[in-house]
Amino acid sequence: MSNYKLLTPGPLTTTNTVKQEMLKDRCTWDDDYKNVTQAIRKQLLDLAQVDESDYTAVLMQGSGSFVVESVLTTAVGEGDKVLILTNGAYGERIVEMAKVLRIAHVVYRVPYAEQPSSLEVQALLEKNASITHVAIVHCETTTGILNPIKEIGEVVYSFNKTFIVDAMSSFGGVPMDLSDLHIDFCISSANKCIQGVPGFGFVIAKTDELVKCKGQARSVALDLYSQWEVMKRDGKWRFTSPTHVVAAFAKALEELVEEGGVNARYQRYADNNQLLRSRLSALGFEAYISEELQSPIITTFLFPHKKFSFEHFYQEMKKAGFVIYPGKLTDVDTFRIGNIGDIYEEDMLALCEVIKNYMVVKNHEN
Repeated sequence: MSNYKLLTPGPLTTTNTVKQEMLKDRCTWDDDYKNVTQAIRKQLLDLAQVDESDYTAVLMQGSGSFVVESVLTTAVGEGDKVLILTNGAYGERIVEMAKVLRIAHVVYRVPYAEQPSSLEVQALLEKNASITHVAIVHCETTTGILNPIKEIGEVVYSFNKTFIVDAMSSFGGVPMDLSDLHIDFCISSANKCIQGVPGFGFVIAKTDELVKCKGQARSVALDLYSQWEVMKRDGKWRFTSPTHVVAAFAKALEELVEEGGVNARYQRYADNNQLLRSRLSALGFEAYISEELQSPIITTFLFPHKKFSFEHFYQEMKKAGFVIYPGKLTDVDTFRIGNIGDIYEEDMLALCEVIKNYMVVKNHEN
């Protein structure tokens, strides 16, 4: 493939310096490499605005879904029950995992364009005392909606339940104080807002909650507790780690700090999103999510008219150097454009100009 701008929610466009870190081979047993792992774990706690006396970070091989499943299989015991809040495909994936793992669960669904209600969560917890855990996706990349984890976290905390947050596409790009949000397990991935490459994910967990998980996992490879027990000693991974990806992630963390931290990155992403929404609105593209619920991560747009061909549109954008994302809804026709990665105002302006020219030509043809 050519060197396209990936306007997707991850994998995404990375810097040349992050890519260059993958040109060296590293040994998993070497102390220098293990020190990199330990440094990453500490930096993740700093990004989460938590102290290592209360929280710990665990890195886990695989894609983001692997890591979500590692938390479910490890943190939710045989006698537990999890309330799953879902308003998109990734919430539904958690439901699917719970079914396959035979985890007792309750599902609270809302339409894809709406946020779950903290009052409804409260009512469900009051009605069902056997619920022990609550799981939610922070930024549902199905649509780009940002869910109200602060309000829901306060309810979960008031009932003394364990709060699991899939922050896959928000952590590192949206400011988060995990302690203030009452998050017990926060899950994310290397190839999202921290702008690394795919290959592993991570969990930032309350240490006291993780300690309770010993011996609970229904999986060997995805046992989060056992991974932590080995990793916390000296940075060694239990099984073969993605060394090239880990080195790239360490560089990406360094570049996040150089940019000004999470707040600065959030502002860049938000600016990308605002520019995109406003320019495409003027071209006849309506955003699926209302502005007040929109995340700065990815934006979903409705097809502008019935004759619109996404496949043709996609190929024309690709010819111009931009790779966008198909929609993930079933009830309406949509496509998505990511606002994250090594993408700046000039990139968004260039994309909008390409789309403008495309629409002029297509309107003329019609």
